[in-house]
Amino acid sequence: MKWRGREKSQNVDDRRGQRGSMVRPAAGLGIGTLLIVLLFAFLGGDPSAILNNVQQGQQQQAPTGQVDERAKAATQELADFVSVVLKDTEDVWNKLFPEQLGRNYVEPTLVLFEGEVTSACGFASAATGPFYCPGDQKLYIDLSFYQELKNKFKAPGDFAMAYVVAHEAAHHVQNLLGITRDVQSKRRSLPEAEYNKLSVRLELQADFLAGVWAHHGQRMNRFLEDGDIEEAMNAAHAIGDDTIQKRARGYVVPDSFSHGTSEQRIRWFRKGLETGDLRQGDTFAVRYSDL
Repeated sequence: MKWRGREKSQNVDDRRGQRGSMVRPAAGLGIGTLLIVLLFAFLGGDPSAILNNVQQGQQQQAPTGQVDERAKAATQELADFVSVVLKDTEDVWNKLFPEQLGRNYVEPTLVLFEGEVTSACGFASAATGPFYCPGDQKLYIDLSFYQELKNKFKAPGDFAMAYVVAHEAAHHVQNLLGITRDVQSKRRSLPEAEYNKLSVRLELQADFLAGVWAHHGQRMNRFLEDGDIEEAMNAAHAIGDDTIQKRARGYVVPDSFSHGTSEQRIRWFRKGLETGDLRQGDTFAVRYSDL
């Protein structure tokens, strides 16, 4: 995907590094080490032996800082990338909302976090994966998900991650249109299996809208390169309910599906990509068996 040097979104809330973890000093002696040295001296030992070992350990660990800097630079590059993708979604939906829906688009905020985060939807960890919270109209992404997408789900490539960002932005579109609220209002009145079917419809529509974004984003910004669409299709396939369940359990339970099968996710993304027409993405008007 062609993204370097392009405009980034201004709607990014970078919360990385805000966890309440203890920070160890890069140099010098910690309190625990000082206590050991004093105790060793009190017992008649030579404290210089411990001090020498500490100094040697610090010297041996020095190259780790260089590795950390490279990792930090790589992560920042990914943060810049998702910010550019978010700007692309803003460009597309700011254009389509007035043209096809007769209203203005309200841009969401993208929150970057590490490890864990608190949103209007409650507490979430990196294991939750990227998600959208209707309560505060924000997208949440731990950038480590990119490595998970690449290594665990075998769906590498920058456009695979772009598809994920576009899918979460599509949930924001659904929220603005009142679709999310309509689905969530039925949670208490329906059996779990029936509500899961509504969730599948919601997720497949988000895949369709992600395809619509790619259709119009390409026309506006010409960002696609060879293999990009295949990367998105591969990502859609990798995170289908059937594929995930089969990998985890060895079998699938269709009544528990909440996002749709791999084949369904690919098909609805492709439909949005090929048509770019919002009117063709009403997954709630299609028989469930035909999705």
